[in-house]
Amino acid sequence: MTSANTFDAVMGRLLTASNSRNDSELARALGITPQSVSGARKRGEVPPAWIQSYAEKTGVCSDWLFFGRGPMRLNETPPAPQPEASAPCDVDLILIPMVEARLSAGQGSLQTDGNSERSYAFRSDFLHRKGNPDNMVLMRVSGDSMQPEILNNDVVLLDQSKTDILPGRIYAVGFEEAIYLKRVDMLPGKVILKSANPAYPPVELDIRDQQRDAFRVIGQVLWSGREY
Repeated sequence: MTSANTFDAVMGRLLTASNSRNDSELARALGITPQSVSGARKRGEVPPAWIQSYAEKTGVCSDWLFFGRGPMRLNETPPAPQPEASAPCDVDLILIPMVEARLSAGQGSLQTDGNSERSYAFRSDFLHRKGNPDNMVLMRVSGDSMQPEILNNDVVLLDQSKTDILPGRIYAVGFEEAIYLKRVDMLPGKVILKSANPAYPPVELDIRDQQRDAFRVIGQVLWSGREY
């Protein structure tokens, strides 16, 4: 990772672009909670959805926010006649399909038939840093157990090839007929499913016996975003 693309550098550019003096002001500018900003600092990763959403709302160039390249705002360069749907930055994009299943971040169970509703475009370099785009799908979230990190009706990007559990990461997991979005930890012979919302206590699954066949990891969450 280059110095221009470190967490501190990206956060610094977001603070500069939004004229924010602190995390609370940045949260207001991004339309998120201060707790979400604190969570990003703890993880050392700025969700790409923040950058994409802020760039779309304000005209700040996403390439500048991501990498510090080019002008901060499009109107800092001499304007030329532009078509209605001109792209703000010249980047390679890859379409990731949205599947019909909805992941439960609460109590429900969901079906996953894998049919594609539509696709969303992501930066090619972002996806390849995360893994192989061919293994990635998008799913919509239902429930409030992962708030404030992931909200009801958010969209998550899953890598279905990443099924080996790294403690503390968020995964889509299946248990019996239910599919959940949880932060996963492990103990000898046990899997701990943790919610971000304190109203939902951790769930311990004993995978040494018959529960082993009922538990499966669908994929690791790489990114989350929401529509307004």
